[in-house]
Amino acid sequence: MSTPDSVVMDGDERDEFLGRGGTGVLSLAPTGDDAPHSIPVSYGYDPVESTFYFRLAVESGSGKTDAVDRSVSFVVYDSVDDEWRSVVASGRLEGTTDDAIATETLEGLERVRIPLVDVFGRPPSEVPFEFYRLVPDSLTGRKEATTGV
Repeated sequence: MSTPDSVVMDGDERDEFLGRGGTGVLSLAPTGDDAPHSIPVSYGYDPVESTFYFRLAVESGSGKTDAVDRSVSFVVYDSVDDEWRSVVASGRLEGTTDDAIATETLEGLERVRIPLVDVFGRPPSEVPFEFYRLVPDSLTGRKEATTGV
């Protein structure tokens, strides 16, 4: 049995759902036999380039150190008009200071809004952050099917 097309969001629906930023769950690929490191994060989304931007706290022991070039999946989900929607992106994280992407990154960051969510128990100004981006290899959006049940 195939999945009905009505549950797949088109690009415009996906971009509207993601907005310019919000929150989701980022899962970084493990090293060795470790489980993936999954954390709630805030993001910015650039619909022009279909690119996500992240401001990640990178304290030692956070699991996010050495995040560059790690495989990740990123999930955003929420209820919109009483119907569930989700977007899943996967690919590799890129640092934003690399000369090859620095100009693109600056342009992209001008089009996004990364919410600052205070979950650190101390002022965010005291938390070390680094910026990363995800240009997804795969980007899918799904919405709840309305089957009239």
